[in-house]
Amino acid sequence: MNPVKKIYCRIFQNVFKFALPFLPYRNPKIIGSLKEVPDMLKKKKCENVLIITDAGIHQLGLTDRLEKALTDSGISYILYDKTVANPTTDNVAEALELYHANNCKAIIGFGGGSSMDCAKAVGARVAKPRQSLAKMKGILKVHKKLPLLIAVPTTAGTGSETTLAAVIVDAQTRHKYAINDFPLIPRYAVLDPKVTLSLPPFITATTGMDALTHAVEAYIGNSTTPGTRKNALDAVKLIFENLDTAYTDGSNKEARRNMLRASYFAGCAFTKSYVGYVHAVAHSLGGQYNVPHGLANAVLLPYVLEAYGKTIHKKLAALAVAAGVADKETPVEEAAAGFIQAIKDMKARFGIGDFIPEIQEEDIPKLSHYADKEANPLYPVPVLMDAGELEKFYYMLMPDKEQPEA
Repeated sequence: MNPVKKIYCRIFQNVFKFALPFLPYRNPKIIGSLKEVPDMLKKKKCENVLIITDAGIHQLGLTDRLEKALTDSGISYILYDKTVANPTTDNVAEALELYHANNCKAIIGFGGGSSMDCAKAVGARVAKPRQSLAKMKGILKVHKKLPLLIAVPTTAGTGSETTLAAVIVDAQTRHKYAINDFPLIPRYAVLDPKVTLSLPPFITATTGMDALTHAVEAYIGNSTTPGTRKNALDAVKLIFENLDTAYTDGSNKEARRNMLRASYFAGCAFTKSYVGYVHAVAHSLGGQYNVPHGLANAVLLPYVLEAYGKTIHKKLAALAVAAGVADKETPVEEAAAGFIQAIKDMKARFGIGDFIPEIQEEDIPKLSHYADKEANPLYPVPVLMDAGELEKFYYMLMPDKEQPEA
C-alpha cells in the first residue's frame, strides 16, 4: 500500500477509535428461551410478527416451538423462509412485501447470519422506505429507528445477533456489501441451545470457527478496548473448551449453550473493534461463488495470521493462553506459533480443507478490489494491504496454484 493511503487509513481508524466511548453501541438483551418471546412481544404491543428464516431451518422444524408459542399467546405471524446462504436484495424485497401486506410490527430473524442479516435489511427498508439498500451501503447511513428486531441464532458462530452490520448481495451484480449502523443492532437475542441441537457436525464446526475468527480479528486489531479484549478472550476460551464437544456430541446442551455464549461475546467484541482481512476476502468469495461465510473464514484464518507476522505475536500469545495451548511462561514466539497451529489442527479435526476450489484466476483482480474496498480504511488491521497485496490470499486458496511473485 502506498504511504499516502496508509496515512489516510490510520487517521480514519484512529478517529473511530477515539470516538468509541461516545458512540451509541449497545448489547442486545439476552432471552434464554423461545418460550419467553411472546410475553416480551405483548409488552411491546407487537401482535403481528414477521419471522425471517431459510427453507432448511423451516423444514427441520426448528421454528415449530416459536410458532406454537406465538399461536398459544394469540400473536399473529407470517413466515418467510426463502433466505439464501448469502441473502440477496431479492430476499429483502420479498420479505418486505410480506411485512407490509400483513401489517407487521416486529421482525424475528431466525437462523444463521443470513437470516438475521436479511431481517436487519428488511428493518432498514421499513425505516427508510424511499431509500434502496445500495444507498445505505457503508457506515452510519440508516440513522432511523427500526421496528422491534429480535434475533434467534440457530448457529453458534455469526454473532449477527449482537452486531450493527447486515451483509447483503446485490441480486444482479453479485456484489456483496455491508450496511453498518447502530439501529441495526437487535433489541433482543434469544440464546436457546435447543434450536442448535440438530445442527450437523460440519456446520457446527464452520460456524464455531466463524465465531473464533470474529474474536481473533477483533483482538488483534488496533481499535480494541478493555471490554472488547475481555469479550474476545472469553469467546476464545469457550470455543476451545466446547467446540469439539459440540462437534462430536451435538446433543450436549451445555456445550451448545457455551458456544452460543462464545458467539455472543465474539459478536460484542467485533461490533466495536471490527474485523480484518479474513472477513474482507471471505465476503468477496461469498458474493462471487456463494461460499459459506464460516467455511471461508475457517480456511483463511491461519493464512492471514501468518501474513501479519511478528506484529501480532504478542496478542496471539495472549489468545494462546486463553485457548489453553500455552501458559504465561511460554515464550511469545512459541505461544503465537502454537496458537496458529492449534487453529490448523482444529480445521483438520473437523475436515475443513485449505482451499476454495471455486476460485477462478480471472476473477482475482475483481475480488481483491472488493476486499480492499470493504476493508480500507474501515478495518483497523495490524498490517495494511491494498488490492494488489490481497491477491496473494486468493492464490493461496487455489489448489495446485503457485502464488505469483510480487
